Amino acid sequence: MTAKWEKLEGNEGVLTIDVEAEKVDAALDQAFKKVSKKVNVPGFRKGKVPRSLFEKQYGVESLYQDALDILLPEAYAAAVTETGIEPVDRPEIDIETMAKGTTLVFTAKVVVKPEVELGEYKGLEVEAQDTTVTDEDVEAELKQLQERQAELVVVEDGAIENGDTAVFDFEGFVDGEAFEGGQAENYSLEIGSGQFILALKSKWLVLKLAKKKTSKYHSLKSITLRI
Repeated sequence: MTAKWEKLEGNEGVLTIDVEAEKVDAALDQAFKKVSKKVNVPGFRKGKVPRSLFEKQYGVESLYQDALDILLPEAYAAAVTETGIEPVDRPEIDIETMAKGTTLVFTAKVVVKPEVELGEYKGLEVEAQDTTVTDEDVEAELKQLQERQAELVVVEDGAIENGDTAVFDFEGFVDGEAFEGGQAENYSLEIGSGQFILALKSKWLVLKLAKKKTSKYHSLKSITLRI
């Protein structure tokens, strides 16, 4: 077997590989033994049909694919070792010549590791970052952990305070008419988070649980929210 490596643009190249005729014929023999066990030829048991009769009826070409399955992996691996390339992907195989009693010639288009030129790195200086941790930093991190791990507890009675989470239904009206997207059920809101209409925020702090209230929010139009 011989192999030749041709570099293309980027990190691609082509291997041209020749496999000796003797190896081709040996692979065809193995392929025939495998295939003959599966074909039905009148007058012969499976696996007992003469090679000449098989090739006359089916053609030697019917053995090529099985022979290639035997030849290509071994030849490609040997070519990679011989040329010293480092493929990073499967090759694109193209068969140029394949026939009984002749040399197999095929090409393999290969993507290899890119060539990297190492720049100057000796003598480089890196400024150390300030890693001082203050008590305030620790407290802030602990507070975030507490908030992430906190669990909601249902309170049956009592006033709603900042930081509490309220779950309620609401319906909005513009000039007395309900508008699209202005209603919701089981709406969850953290009091004091600023996620709801700001003008209403302070009014709901004094509400008792399970109470109903109607309020007006004045913007471009009069919007009434029923909670």
